[in-house]
This record gives sequence, C-alpha cells and structure tokens, in this order.
Amino acid sequence: MDERALQRIGADVVEWSQDLFGFFYQPSSLLQIAIVTACLAFAWLLDRLSRVPIELQVRKIKGAPRFLRIVAAIRRRMGLVFFVLLLWGAKLIDAAAGGPRSQIVAIVFDLALAYLVIAVASRIVRNRLLSRVITFVAWGLAALSILDLIGPVAEVLDQTALTVGQSRISALLVIKTIVVLAVTLWLASTAGNFLDTRVQRSEELTPTLRVLIGKFLKIGLILLALAVALASAGVDLTALTIFSGAIGVGLGFGLQKVVSNFISGIIILTDRSIKPGDTISLGDTFGWIRELRARFVSVVTRDGREYLIPNEDFITNQVINWSFSNNLVRIDVEFGVSYDSDPHEVIRISKEATVALERVVNHKGVVCWMTGFGDSSIDFVVRFWIRDPQAGLTNVKGEVFLALWDAFKANGIAIPFPHREIIMRTPVIVEKSGDAGTGDAES
Repeated sequence: MDERALQRIGADVVEWSQDLFGFFYQPSSLLQIAIVTACLAFAWLLDRLSRVPIELQVRKIKGAPRFLRIVAAIRRRMGLVFFVLLLWGAKLIDAAAGGPRSQIVAIVFDLALAYLVIAVASRIVRNRLLSRVITFVAWGLAALSILDLIGPVAEVLDQTALTVGQSRISALLVIKTIVVLAVTLWLASTAGNFLDTRVQRSEELTPTLRVLIGKFLKIGLILLALAVALASAGVDLTALTIFSGAIGVGLGFGLQKVVSNFISGIIILTDRSIKPGDTISLGDTFGWIRELRARFVSVVTRDGREYLIPNEDFITNQVINWSFSNNLVRIDVEFGVSYDSDPHEVIRISKEATVALERVVNHKGVVCWMTGFGDSSIDFVVRFWIRDPQAGLTNVKGEVFLALWDAFKANGIAIPFPHREIIMRTPVIVEKSGDAGTGDAES
C-alpha cells in the first residue's frame, strides 16, 4: 500500500468521524439514544421477571431434542428478545407519529434482530466453539451490510496487499478464501456423512463395498470442495503447482507411514480379506472387527477393549480370519480318563454330552478320537463346530469340560491324576507320634 492510499484512507476516516460526531450531537439523536437505553433497561427487567415461568414451561417439553435445543437457545436470550420487541414497538410508534424516521432506533433494531436470528440459527451446529465463530462472523457481515460499510471495508482490505511474483495477495482475498473454504468444506463433510449413511443402509452391497464407497465419496467431496473454494475465491490453481509439488515431496517423506496405511486400507477394502463383523486373530489380539477406517482397523476384544490396529499390519503380518469364507469354526478339547474305563463308552458319552450343548452345530457332527496312552490316563480329543466365534472360544470350551465332567461322573468314569512313587536309597526310621517316648520304631 503506497503513501497516497494511506493519506486517502486517513482523510476518509477523519471525515466519517466528523459526520458521526455531528450526527450524535443533535437533540433528536440524543433522544433516540435515550429510547434505546430505556428499552434495554426494560428488557433486562422483563427477563428477570419471566425467567422462572419460562423455565417451568420449557421443562415440560419431552421427546423433541432438536426443538428443545432451539427453545433453550431462545430462552437464554430472552433479554435480547424483549429488547428487539421493545425496539419494534418504538419503531411502530415513531412511524405512527408521522415524523422523520428515527435512524438510531432503526439501526439498533436491525443489528439486534440480526444477532438474535443468527445466534439462534447457529445452535444447529453442535460444536459450541464452531457455533460461536459462525455467530460472530455472520453477524459481523450483517452489521457491515446494515451500516453500509461493506464497500469501504472491502476497499481497505483489498488495498492491504502483498505482491509475490505475479500474484497479488490481499487481506480481502485471504478472508474470502478462508470463509469460502470453511463453508464448502462444511457442506462437503455434511453431504459426505449423509451419503455415507445412505450407503451403509444399502442391503444390496457387501460390507466392504459399503465402506469403500463411503470413503471415496467423502474424500472426493472434500477434494471437490477445495478446488471449488479456491477457484471461487479467485486463487489461480496453476500457481500452486510448484508449491504443491514441493509440499508433496516433503509430505512423502514425513507421512510415509500414513500413506502406507491409507493404501493398505484401500487394498483391504478391495480384496475383501476382512470386513466389519469378522472374527480375527492378529498376534495376541483376538476379537471382531467393528469398523474399517482410512488409517486403522477397530478391533473389539471380549473384555471390551478396542484396539486401533494400523492397516499396514493386516497386509504385512499373518492374520487369522475365523469367518473369512464362513462363520463355522472347529474347536478341539483334549481330556483323559483312567485306564479302568472302556474307551468305546468314553467316546460315545463324550459325543452325546458335547452335541447337547446349545452353541455346538449339530449338522456338522461331533467326533471323538483316542489319541494315545499317557502316563496316567488314556488321552482323547473331542472335536466340534460352532458358528459364532465372536461370542468367545474359552467359554464354549469351559461348557464342554463341564458337560464331560457331569457325564463321566454319572457313568462312573474317573478322571485320573498322576501318582508318584518315591524310593529312598538310605534307611528311614518312621516313628508313631504316640510311641515317641517308648523307643519302639519301624524301619
């Protein structure tokens, strides 16, 4: 900005200040200021008197959370509501009197009404900080429009500029770019979430295809919003080619793992090796997949812990998918019985006790095999199938062991425990406790 521009802006500010001072110095202006002050005092008083009755009525609203949010937002601003109503009444009285229009009352009324509408409407956004930012930005623009200051302010911001090569970057361009970016990104995010919700409800698509389509829709809308926002703000996209290339090289080294996880996530979604609801084992982690993200996979274990495992681990490590092609899983339970038992009866009783359990799949059948002669027992293994591994493996094994215990106990089959014989190389004298003083002993 050159010296002449600064002098012109300074002269405009001085002239505007003089006009403003002359306007407020008039008796009619002082009367209007008094009316605005009186309306403000009455609004505060009415707010204090009506606070408790309004709160009692608001608490009676049930089953309408969105409507309740709007009502609560209006209730917190009842002082402003009364202030706007009193100013509106003052405007009606002024118009009925037929005199000159009260400009101060009209301007304050427009400013207060604009702030009330914007503040209540912004409560649609759940984020409190974002809601406040939207309120102040929107009301600032509305105030500049009411005061007819958009043109002068825009001119001042446009003259505050820097020239970088062939590009001219002004404060107005930066503000416009930020506002347009914020609006378009918010719209893209909202539209992406809406479309993703509709896709997830589709029964014709597989779970992995739903996730893949949802991710591409969100990413595509965000990229489109960025391009539209920069183009509408007047930013030359070709001027960003070299800059974006330099950033891309830096990000390529710094975000190598992030990109690797992102590409791994796309591979997982396309080859459908895992999908939401699958029961998997990865290292020491056993659980079912709750959600597939762009960077990680959410795995919930039986104890309620949620592991966020990077996508790259599912590509480079060995993963056991218990429900890849189907949900059927075979489980082995090993046990032993005493040598006094009949192996044929043990096999029959074991199969009958196992197949009677609720989680055991009957049509796949239950088998029981004798696997060897142990040191203290005849060893067996019973094999059965379940179709809900996500419900747990240890608990179903425990149910089988209990069923075997009850069945063996009812049929007189003993479960042995190891016996040990100890041979002493030197003589040992064993004395009875009652004969300690008599000298009798046995060896």
